[in-house]
Amino acid sequence: MSELDRIDHSIIRELQKNARITVTELASKVGLSKTPCQVRMRRLEEQGVITGYTVLVNQTKLGQSHIAFAQVTLNDTSSEALKAFNTAVKQISAIEQCHMIAANFDYLMKVRTRNMAEYRQVLGEQISALPHVLQTSTFVVMENVKDAGL
Repeated sequence: MSELDRIDHSIIRELQKNARITVTELASKVGLSKTPCQVRMRRLEEQGVITGYTVLVNQTKLGQSHIAFAQVTLNDTSSEALKAFNTAVKQISAIEQCHMIAANFDYLMKVRTRNMAEYRQVLGEQISALPHVLQTSTFVVMENVKDAGL
């Protein structure tokens, strides 16, 4: 993979702001003509730097305004247990993000639901039932100050 230069980083930043920008507009913003901009975009995609294009959704307008972070501690951290947990967590749609953490707990999840009652149900019936879950702790978001998806 070749080194990314200032223009590559500019292309990435602009696409993160607006993935629907035309190549002509993008080229103008980063100081290139259309064809070299397209070539760079294609190279960034082929190298796996750009992995896809997506739509950001205002979850509040979809009725999904409740955000909680759940710490999860497992009772087994063997490779097999971690694999089972990782596979199962991907099946729960309310879990927006799940990260293995180097701390006194094993995973941190961002969980989005309609309200506290729905979160309680997801926690009790789905998250707590994941393989090898020993304990959970919940932190409820009071205000969303900064979110890349907004």
